[in-house]
Amino acid sequence: MSTEESRHVYRLHSTLELPLEDLHDHIDEATFPAGVEDVEITRRNNTLILKAVAEDQSVSKYTPTAQLKASVTENRVYEEDPDERRQKSFSWDEEEEEEIESELVEFAAFKGDRETVLQNSLLQYQMFLVLCGIAEAAEKGTLTAISECDGDLEATRIVDGEPRPADIEVVEGPRDHGSGQGGVNWRDNKFITD
Repeated sequence: MSTEESRHVYRLHSTLELPLEDLHDHIDEATFPAGVEDVEITRRNNTLILKAVAEDQSVSKYTPTAQLKASVTENRVYEEDPDERRQKSFSWDEEEEEEIESELVEFAAFKGDRETVLQNSLLQYQMFLVLCGIAEAAEKGTLTAISECDGDLEATRIVDGEPRPADIEVVEGPRDHGSGQGGVNWRDNKFITD
């Protein structure tokens, strides 16, 4: 696992959401990055854990590999948008509206920052690549990240399933402006006496 040292994920923010069934289909058909043999999916109540299974057989079964964490929610999905339907069939004399076809669908929501969504360091970068694949399969949500691969910083931005251009910008922090200026000069305070 010598390449592990040169690959890191520094910042990550995700608002991804996709149907649980689509997530399972994506993982079943996915090709995993080098170092990851498989991804195990475990559900505990309303939490979904996607855990990397290492190709390297020398990794102890007690060593925690990287995992993705999502919450599972139920959303009602309508065949037709209820607002559009009301606008189309707006009528004063219409007494009873037809019920719109809908069903409850379970969604996996990968929402939060790095420690919330991507946990543990062994195979972390590889599981980040798995998350990027999930982001491209998701129709809703955004994934932004700053990662390092072989000494180069990379910016990632995927919005509603589409990779978008992203840049890394270094800016001055608020501490850098007027350092040492302002504040109270306690040495020349007339209210403090020896």
